[in-house]
Amino acid sequence: MPELGESVHEGTVSRWLKKVGDTVKEDEPIVEIMTDKVNTELPSPASGVLTQILIPEGELVQVFAAMGVIEPAGTAVPAASAPKPADAPAAVEKPAEAPAPVAAPEVSSDERRFFTPVVKSMAKESGVSDAELASIAGTGEGGRVTKADLEKYLAEGRKPVASKPAAKAPEPKAVVAPTVAGPEQELVPLAGMRKMIAEAMVRSSQVPTVSTVTACDVTNMVKFRDINKESFLETYGVKLTYTPFFIKALAEALMEFPLANAQLTPDNQILKTNGVHIGIAVALGKNGDEGLIVPVIRDCHKKNLIEIAKDLDGIAKKARANKLGLADVQGGTFTLTNPGTYGAMFGTPMINAPQAGILGTYSIAKQPVIVDDMIAIRSIMHLVLTYDHRLIDGMLAGKFLAGVRDRLQNFDFFK
Repeated sequence: MPELGESVHEGTVSRWLKKVGDTVKEDEPIVEIMTDKVNTELPSPASGVLTQILIPEGELVQVFAAMGVIEPAGTAVPAASAPKPADAPAAVEKPAEAPAPVAAPEVSSDERRFFTPVVKSMAKESGVSDAELASIAGTGEGGRVTKADLEKYLAEGRKPVASKPAAKAPEPKAVVAPTVAGPEQELVPLAGMRKMIAEAMVRSSQVPTVSTVTACDVTNMVKFRDINKESFLETYGVKLTYTPFFIKALAEALMEFPLANAQLTPDNQILKTNGVHIGIAVALGKNGDEGLIVPVIRDCHKKNLIEIAKDLDGIAKKARANKLGLADVQGGTFTLTNPGTYGAMFGTPMINAPQAGILGTYSIAKQPVIVDDMIAIRSIMHLVLTYDHRLIDGMLAGKFLAGVRDRLQNFDFFK
């Protein structure tokens, strides 16, 4: 398996596009790999015949591990192309016994050497422990300690043997009883993209995070969109949703507060990025039940609202058509999730580690608020910032979130 990115160390073989015995051409897609980033088809490294599949569908494969065997055309396909199970070791010839005398090997707490009753009785009378007895070089068959060996040992003077501490009994492992489905239930294996997402979420859950919330008056933004959405579609060929506004405001705030755009590396260094590359969480499937993927819009800090809207429309279509490439999901510096699209009013999103933060944008609703000591009907939404508290403190998080909020409220970034 080739290296698919700096943070990708393994993948799951989701589908073999060729079967054993098929002819393949160099650079022809041969196997589909699923990582926590994206599904991708791997090309054949050579032309020939696929004679073995070493990693079956549904199994994990590490980067640089062999996945199959391609041999020159005309090579006979072996009857058993699958690798032998790991628990079926090949037969090993029994080595010839070493001639006597043989020094006794060090004995672990789990091993027991055989001693004749005579030797055992004699050792007991002389106060020789089993560990001390095992340290004597035996001249008997297979290194066995004989009566003469023990007599010689006692006559020459006993050597102190360091006593080994008793091995701790292994802690009992929790036994998980297999789940049994009820009469109206169905068990479905956790596999594929859902499994990769689960593993990524476990990794992210190890990061100490805090969430900060603010309310945002987006009345002017809503009015602008209502007036311009039809002409925008006619002019630029894409719908004008609220998400491009969120991305634009977020990109400007990340440029103002670059630490929010950084990452903490495994060797405890801060990795700063000059550009702003925002990942957008996209739910897959009709009901969002096929998983979630986070394609990246690159260089958001250089783009205007129109360019961001076009990029957003393009990556969303590619994601739902399962046509994203690895380059489309790599290099994100910050993530935006927009559950407000589905009416969610509030939530605390989980960061996409190792990024420093994620911004959740929630539903917009008209509410009565106080403006200049008078009650007014305004369009209000909640912004929720979840951040890595090792990198970002509360004051910085508050200023950063206020920067996003103020840009949306003032609505002065349409360029």
